[in-house]
Amino acid sequence: MRQLDATEYRAGEAICLAFALDTLLAEPPARIHPVALFGRLVAPIDREWRFPHAVGACAVATLPLAAAGVAAGAVTVADRLPISPTTIATADTAAGRRRCSLTSDTPSIPGTLLAAGVLFATTSRRMLTGTARSVVADSEHALPRARRELRALAGRDSSELSAGQVRSAAVESTSENLSDGFLAPLLAFALFAPRSLPAAAGASAWVKAVNTMDSMLGYRSVPTGWAPARLDDLIMWLPARLTAVPLAFAAGDPTALRRAAAWADEPSSPNAGWPMATLAALLDVRLEKPGAYVLAPSKDLPTVAKANAGIAVVERGALLAVLAACLVVAIAPANEKDRSAPSSADDRHDASRDGQREASRSVLSSLSGGWSARIRTFLRRWLPWS
Repeated sequence: MRQLDATEYRAGEAICLAFALDTLLAEPPARIHPVALFGRLVAPIDREWRFPHAVGACAVATLPLAAAGVAAGAVTVADRLPISPTTIATADTAAGRRRCSLTSDTPSIPGTLLAAGVLFATTSRRMLTGTARSVVADSEHALPRARRELRALAGRDSSELSAGQVRSAAVESTSENLSDGFLAPLLAFALFAPRSLPAAAGASAWVKAVNTMDSMLGYRSVPTGWAPARLDDLIMWLPARLTAVPLAFAAGDPTALRRAAAWADEPSSPNAGWPMATLAALLDVRLEKPGAYVLAPSKDLPTVAKANAGIAVVERGALLAVLAACLVVAIAPANEKDRSAPSSADDRHDASRDGQREASRSVLSSLSGGWSARIRTFLRRWLPWS
């Protein structure tokens, strides 16, 4: 089994640190929240234009790239700061003084911390689940307040919703936000992290920026939102379906994926149905948006206990997603420059060690063939879209 390189270690550290920050702080302060600042750039687009579709297309092509460039550039600059756990002091005899330098493969602490900060800012879990719990608790004894609080979670008219419908909306929104507000940026980060930590930060920022534009503009009544909505549908296709998997395993019921397939296409969104339908199957409840869709129509609306159970499943599913992201970082191919063998006096020892690794790889390769077949069989059995 190959050893993890410095970039992979740093990526795993950044993912774990971002999750810890979310658990401790929930969100960055609103006045400096990068997503809120990005939203201020997007807001002026929401007005009448002569060619609204063209304006929306130009905006979604440039603004998310700008956000990604800022995030990636900031991590790149932070990576160059001479702060590292293994800073090497070398003598500058010509100048008669000492200076500090870094080896090319020395990890930078500021770069890792800033990458974690970017991932923390582009993902959201604790604030959403906390708000959902508050809505569910108020739905039993303070329904008017629950309806007002629901506006922070779901963009629907809540003035006439019953207590059960308010709880349904809270559960639906929590499951959907696990996909586009948490797993999608996390997946982008994990896929790019083994190659480059700045690229990972930029990828998560780009995904979050596109989703933010869709949240602000992606309505039928907003012509400039057509392009952001279509791009968001495209990039969220895979995360939405993957979200169903940690939800099902967090509840200990993989067969819920098969049951969810019957209702996943009910919402007009091509992606929102999968996490919502999976949670409806797991909780054995009806989830509905009046006048739009009904999932599991033969069941009852969620009680307070079942709604809270659904939120708990989402929280456990988020933890499983973090563990899966760390696994993706660990097994993804490393950067080729990090694999190059250094020249030293111990070349013979290194050659011997490389021979042992090659032998290990051959054994692992033979074993992985069997595991690959088992994984494909599992996917065909449990995942309806495979």
